[in-house]
Amino acid sequence: MEIRMYKDKPKNNKKGYRFKLSLTPEQKQAKAEILENDVSVIVGKAGSGKTLLACQIALQALLDKDVNRLIITRPTVSKEDIGHLPGSIKEKMDPWVAPIYGNMYQLLRKERIDEFVAKEQIEIVPVSYMRGRTFTNSVVIVDECQNLDNAQTLMILQRIGVGSKMFFCGDVGQVDLKRQRDSGLSFLSSIKNVKGIHTIELLENYRHPILKDLLEVYKNFPSS
Repeated sequence: MEIRMYKDKPKNNKKGYRFKLSLTPEQKQAKAEILENDVSVIVGKAGSGKTLLACQIALQALLDKDVNRLIITRPTVSKEDIGHLPGSIKEKMDPWVAPIYGNMYQLLRKERIDEFVAKEQIEIVPVSYMRGRTFTNSVVIVDECQNLDNAQTLMILQRIGVGSKMFFCGDVGQVDLKRQRDSGLSFLSSIKNVKGIHTIELLENYRHPILKDLLEVYKNFPSS
């Protein structure tokens, strides 16, 4: 994924675009498949651009007013219940969703993102606060979904409302749960016979070239 910064702010840049995103053939195909489905499971190793692609599609839908809101969630792994932490829900979740904000700031000016957050058009929702809610006319990004168990994954799936899409981004190779087999991503990505749900695997690496070789070396590293 190639990201080019605009040298000058375009006069018609009212939407707040900060970068021009050039997609590779793999990502163009993935984007087309994501747009065709209601629930997309985007899997790939570290550096494959899962979350950046999800953010690009979600922000575009928000800017074009195809949806009313962007909902972002991700498991906190250590303790799903973050109620004991100081501050508002957003302040509690900020350390966990910092990578997603980083992706969004690459795509859109910070002040535009902050404007969406202030208007609650971009909402950070902890996993433990999603139960009982219904998200209509929204895009829901579930990042690091490999750290959700099957019950949590199903609970989030049940939040989808009319006019909404869900993007689950994860990597079964980065499970932080006590047992890898507890990850809900394994089952979710295996679903083949439900119309509207699709799994997309990204294979290319868009970080440092050394990462591909390092991941291969660490693949057989004994886990504790």
